[in-house]
Amino acid sequence: MGSNNNIFLGDEESQLSAGNTNRVQPYSSTPKKNTIDDEGKKQNFLSLSQRLGVPDFFSLDVWRASMGELLGSAVLVFMVDTIVISTSESDAEMPNLIMSILLAIVLIVLLLAVVPVSGGHLNPVISFSAALVGIISMSRAIIYIMAQCLGAVLGALALKAVVSSTIEDTFSLGGCTITIIAPGPNGPVTLGLETAQALWLEIFCTFVLLFASIWMAYDHRQAKALGLVTVLTIVGLVLGLLVFISTTVTTKRGYAGVGMNPARCLGPAIVRGGHLWDGHWIFWIGPTISCLAFYVYTKIIPPKHFHAEYGYKHDFVGVVKALFESNV
Repeated sequence: MGSNNNIFLGDEESQLSAGNTNRVQPYSSTPKKNTIDDEGKKQNFLSLSQRLGVPDFFSLDVWRASMGELLGSAVLVFMVDTIVISTSESDAEMPNLIMSILLAIVLIVLLLAVVPVSGGHLNPVISFSAALVGIISMSRAIIYIMAQCLGAVLGALALKAVVSSTIEDTFSLGGCTITIIAPGPNGPVTLGLETAQALWLEIFCTFVLLFASIWMAYDHRQAKALGLVTVLTIVGLVLGLLVFISTTVTTKRGYAGVGMNPARCLGPAIVRGGHLWDGHWIFWIGPTISCLAFYVYTKIIPPKHFHAEYGYKHDFVGVVKALFESNV
């Protein structure tokens, strides 16, 4: 795969590539006026099709890159759900701490493997937020999200094939749960978290993930200064920390912790079914709200702290403007 697929640490226009350094300037420097004017004109005359990245649907390279997302998501779901099951079965004093550390390690390794192929999203949250910001097109995001969901299903199927039916029933294939039905002294009882609590946790933790770690990958200056391995390590550590926090502050049996990855929750739900569908919408609506909130945040802060002078060509506001202009 060529460098154009490395969307996690660079946008489709390769703003940090050689010969194109005028697009992102250090804080202390000022680009030449004619360069800014030319760039602004290019952005203003983009059609709706270009803004949406419709040609990506017909690009073989994009579909080939999505294979990295598919296989990476399959391995991610298999490994993560295996870790959830194994730590839940262990006699460790703090199984959620061990689980969080292992999840962070797995994510870092997988990101390092997939970044050169597709940009290393492995999560609809990353693809959708990147599309809103404009780092990738909405068309590419749709392709990636479909690949991630399919990969998650394949990963859950692989896990189902190697575990016993007892483990599958007991641990729900390591899927995302809000509540479970457990036997009680007077019959079955529902254990878990209230819907509102689970939704707020999902919104808050997903936003923190975007704000505290993914932000570094979106900001070209920080990504270049810190380096690929450092950025991906921070992403993994932040995610592991958020999983630990969500399972610690609630201390509710039946609640599996924040998902922060709708595809990862979807895979086991499709394969296992049953109560995994209870409140499943939370693992989609919560992250969607977080992505929108994060996008608003990127529009509020000074452009020089995040974007090129005229932003990215796939920026959501630009798409909306192009849509209205096409109807005029």
